[in-house]
Amino acid sequence: MSILVSGSLAYDHIMNFPDSFRNHILPEQLHILSVCFMIDRLEKTWGGTAGNIAFTLKMLGAEPIILSAVGKDGAEYTNHFERLAISTKYIVRNQKQLTASAYVTTDADDNQITAFYNGPLGDAAAYHLRDVSEPASVVVVSPTHKAVMVQHLKEAHELGLKAVFDPGQQLTAFNEAELRRMISQAYFVIGNDYEVKLLEERSGWSAGEILQNTQVLITTLGERGSVIATREGETIEVGVCPPRSFDDPTGAGDAYRAGFFAAFERGFDYKTCGQIGSVAASYAIETYGTQEHAFTTEEFVQRYKKAFNEDIAL
Repeated sequence: MSILVSGSLAYDHIMNFPDSFRNHILPEQLHILSVCFMIDRLEKTWGGTAGNIAFTLKMLGAEPIILSAVGKDGAEYTNHFERLAISTKYIVRNQKQLTASAYVTTDADDNQITAFYNGPLGDAAAYHLRDVSEPASVVVVSPTHKAVMVQHLKEAHELGLKAVFDPGQQLTAFNEAELRRMISQAYFVIGNDYEVKLLEERSGWSAGEILQNTQVLITTLGERGSVIATREGETIEVGVCPPRSFDDPTGAGDAYRAGFFAAFERGFDYKTCGQIGSVAASYAIETYGTQEHAFTTEEFVQRYKKAFNEDIAL
C-alpha cells in the first residue's frame, strides 16, 4: 500500500556560518537588530517536508504519494521525482508564483535560522484525500500551508486512515482549539523535544493528556535518540545510530519520519520502527542537503545491525 505525504515542496538554500550566532548578536540590542552572517558555503537543493520524507521512503522501498504544490519554476523538482519513480500525480502546478523556498543558515553550534517563502503551497487544498485512487495505510500530515494541514488531517480521520500530525514549524500558526482538534484526529503525533514542549504549552494539554486523545506520541531527541509513548502507557526509548560524519543536520528529522513510517507500514513494532528511523536519519546527517544521501538495502541492514546488534529483513 501507499503512504500519503501531505506537506511542503521547496527549494532549499542551505548556508553554513562557520562561527556562532551568539558571537554576533547583542542581547541588549535586539530591538534594533541588524546582523549580517558571512557564510562560507551555499547549496541549492531539493527540500520541503513532503519532498524530504518521500525521498527516503522511496529508498526504503515504500510507495510515497505526495500531495503538495509547486510554482512556475517547479518542473525541475517534478522531473527530479519522476527520475526517482515517485508519483507527481497529486502535485498542483501553479504558473503564477515561484515554488516555495527555504533559506537555512546553520552555525558552528548547529543552531539554525530559517526564512521560508510559502509560494503556492496553499493550492494543495485542491486535492482531497478522497481523490487519491491508490490505497493507503498511513497519511503523514507534515508542515505546509495551515489550511492544507487542517483539511488533510480532517479528511484522513473521516476516512478512517491512520494519520500522523507533524506540526513542526507551523505549530505557532494554530490556536489551542485547533491543536486539540488535530491531535484528536491523529493516530500519531510527532515532534522534536522543543516542538513537543511547545505543543503542550499551546494546546494546554500535558504529554499525558495528549496521549488521552491520540494513540502514539513520538519525541525525537537528536543525538539522544527518541522516545515513543503510547496511550496504553508504554514508553519505548530508542537509541541513536551514530553517523559516520556530521555534515548537515538539516533533514534528519524528515529522514527519521520516513524510516519510522516505512517500517510501521510493513508491520514492525514501535521500537524497531524508531531504530529504522534512527538509521535513516544518520544517512541524512552525513550529506549536505536533505535529499542527497543514498544507501542500498544491504548497506542499511548492515548499519542497523552495527548500531543495534539486531538483524532485520527489509
